[in-house]
Amino acid sequence: MRRRGLLLAAPALMAAAGCVQAQVASPRATLPPARPLVLPAMPGGRLEPLGGLILDNAVLGFGGLSGLHLTDDLQLTAIADVGHWLTARLVLDAGLHPLGLAELRTGPLRDGAGAALPRGFAGDAESLARLPNGEWLVGFERWHRLRSYARLDGPARYVEAPPELAEAPGNGGLESLAVLADGRWLMIAEGWNVTGAADGVRRVWLGGPERGWTRLAYRAEAPMDPCDAAALPDGGALVLERSFSVFGGFRGRLVRLTGAQLAAAHDGCVLEGEELLRLEPPLPTDNYEGVAVARHGGRSLVALISDDNQNMLQRTLLLLFAVVDE
Repeated sequence: MRRRGLLLAAPALMAAAGCVQAQVASPRATLPPARPLVLPAMPGGRLEPLGGLILDNAVLGFGGLSGLHLTDDLQLTAIADVGHWLTARLVLDAGLHPLGLAELRTGPLRDGAGAALPRGFAGDAESLARLPNGEWLVGFERWHRLRSYARLDGPARYVEAPPELAEAPGNGGLESLAVLADGRWLMIAEGWNVTGAADGVRRVWLGGPERGWTRLAYRAEAPMDPCDAAALPDGGALVLERSFSVFGGFRGRLVRLTGAQLAAAHDGCVLEGEELLRLEPPLPTDNYEGVAVARHGGRSLVALISDDNQNMLQRTLLLLFAVVDE
């Protein structure tokens, strides 16, 4: 969320103060929450664009989507940096092209006592992963912490984080969070360099509260920041990077860390990914902050979602790709 300072001068369209609750219908509930977006063909690429969706934040009740999860049966879950969550079923046609969202539910994230988190310092949810026991793991920025939820509409539970995480810059915390195939947690700081390292070499924690933490680093492509991660079935992970400039706008890329890299990771090593996709024209550009992986229709799918910063000049986009030459 380091881009916010550059966007303050742009007109903002804030969501209504009373966001949609899981058990309360939106005033616009009869309107579709998303409409299809055609993506350009990209022959020769590592990922095949299948299409996208433009989400209607007025129907959702909020924007700011920052973390994403997608199951093999197309159940989509996302969290927002305004302290909210949503679930929906992603509707695809026979060719796996997105048509819309169905069965939409939304609500506020809650603290340990079950009270709704306020927007701002306490509600800045940025990353989302599913634990092997089915619980949700959520990473927060500004007030840097981890919490788990048996249900996203239920109370939070305390999760022990690396103690130094509390020292992260305000907008430099856990935007990237994934639970790997072997159960280890991969966590990458958005804007917090390893001490003494070149700019763009971010702090990484690999392990978990019970396993202990391996402290290593991740090298992003300058001037990009890592902003999300998704586990791959082979033990590897995808890492999403993005950048913003006043004149260049938003740019990004998607890279792959192999299972072998992560299996061999040790204290002090620097991870670098293999690029799979550039998020630049002719693809629609925006502030992509969430990535998810699923297997459906015999193909491996990669989904990306953008955070509109509650800004009327931006959109909440969901893009869907299929892996080529599996």
